[in-house]
Amino acid sequence: MTVDPQSIVTMLQPLLDVLGCRVVSEADREGSDIPLTIEGRVVAIVRPPALHGALDRLIDSVEREIGTAVTDMDREQKQLAIRLLDDRGAFILRRAVEDVADAMGVSRITVYNYLNAIHR
Repeated sequence: MTVDPQSIVTMLQPLLDVLGCRVVSEADREGSDIPLTIEGRVVAIVRPPALHGALDRLIDSVEREIGTAVTDMDREQKQLAIRLLDDRGAFILRRAVEDVADAMGVSRITVYNYLNAIHR
């Protein structure tokens, strides 16, 4: 099977965007970069995002997926956003509940209630 590196990168681009990763060249490769290998051949080198700003990127990806800003979401959309953020590991980050509550314009207790409903 012949592997076209560009088609692999194109196929993975939506996933890389959600994760906040970017493709870098071999010349720009750093120690934390991840080579994507198929059949022993490096088809792309992916740079993961820095942890700084991770929650903001997760919120942005949820806003894109739902199609509205967290401040403009109705109750059901906010509950879905909390579920998506939880599925993506957002709440393992320090102060995430408080920061998400602030971004959504709701209380911490509301976020905790949504999380408790998910985990029942």
